[in-house]
Amino acid sequence: MAISSRASDVARSPQQPWTTWGGSASCTPAHRFAARSVDDVVTVVRRARMLGLTVRAVGAGHSFSPVATTDGVLPPLDALDHVDRPVRLPAPEGRVTHEVRVGAGIRLHALNDALASHGLALSNLGDIDRQSVAGAISTGTHGTGGDSGTGAGLAAQVRAVEVVVADGSVVRASRHENTELFEAARLGLGALGILVAVTVGAEPAYVLEAREEPWPLERALEAVADGSFLASDHAELYWFPHTRTALTKRNARRALDDAPLDALRGWVDDELLSNGVFELTNRLAQAVPAAIPAINRVSARALGARRFTAPSHEVFVSQRRVRFVESEWAVPLDTIGDVLRDVQDWFARTDERVSFPVEVRFARADDVWLSTSYGRPTAYVAVHQFWRTNASRYFAAVQEIASAYDGRPHWGKIHTLGAERLRGLYPRFDDFLAVRDGVDPDGVFTNRYLERVLGR
Repeated sequence: MAISSRASDVARSPQQPWTTWGGSASCTPAHRFAARSVDDVVTVVRRARMLGLTVRAVGAGHSFSPVATTDGVLPPLDALDHVDRPVRLPAPEGRVTHEVRVGAGIRLHALNDALASHGLALSNLGDIDRQSVAGAISTGTHGTGGDSGTGAGLAAQVRAVEVVVADGSVVRASRHENTELFEAARLGLGALGILVAVTVGAEPAYVLEAREEPWPLERALEAVADGSFLASDHAELYWFPHTRTALTKRNARRALDDAPLDALRGWVDDELLSNGVFELTNRLAQAVPAAIPAINRVSARALGARRFTAPSHEVFVSQRRVRFVESEWAVPLDTIGDVLRDVQDWFARTDERVSFPVEVRFARADDVWLSTSYGRPTAYVAVHQFWRTNASRYFAAVQEIASAYDGRPHWGKIHTLGAERLRGLYPRFDDFLAVRDGVDPDGVFTNRYLERVLGR
């Protein structure tokens, strides 16, 4: 039986596979439903529940975990991409002066452009902007640093959500109404319903002065430990495995764009070296693994120091055209040096060869129930491999290392932890489950990944 009477809305063949951007997860849904409106989402949820099918909404497919997979109904939310006129807050909260209600399917890059047209910007961003807003907040996408009162996670910037729950109701939740649903749904893994609209906080547009410099890794770790590295508004580093070099990035907020990056230098670093040449070096590394340490040493030297300013979203975001898979772990901030040294030791013991740099970012503690930085200052260790390379041994080793320091896995990236372990890492884990059971008692929005990580 079709989900909708409009045949054009449902994939005629039930055998069309869906695959994530990195190729790390895939599924063959029974139906696809191109939701054009909130009413369409309500229709598909009610019909799916009647037929005993599960529903998993999908955005850009940029998660690496199977969080969005289903053998039931897969409704893309691309058409839910509106941006309402920003509303000025009567009493600004820190830097946040406005609220903006947007369709949950809008891509982050489109939202950034829309906010810029109103002289506004988000307080923090991750380094990729291809995700949908719903997908990004639901899986815990985050940036680095940030002292605007919101933290590094995108979910911490959410002011309200509108969710289609299992009975087909559209429920609005915020800190002031349906508060427990709000606390769960702003980073809800899609487990409580389908987000159809999100209200985010925004602040007056600003630029970032970026300083990028290669440092010895130990110098960078010492600067993290004594706090001097984290004195920048937004700081991160990239360590090149099999070398002792890290590329450090420190971004400071500025009011004026007084030193734009030279266009040729920007193209050489960001496009030629970080995408074009990097694609070729990864193909070479796959063909000749023994060459990887030498390749990484050359790469570490090739990206030299530079300093420039640009609009915030242009500095936060990097163009990532080399396809990869990723695992990421949030560890207590004061353990990051030990974690990276343990990874170094593992490389030395096993002679494993990795061509992608290890990305390290930082976050203040926040209060989002399933946030990886809930209740503690955090360092993130993100490890990547070229998508054509078998990453299982590397990712398993980093998981074991991070777990020894109470590491929390990024919900949208590759890991194998289950509910028993995750419950001990999240103080509000059972509170989340109680809210989920209240709005979806029959498991309309579940899948195998959620059964593993939530226990039911």
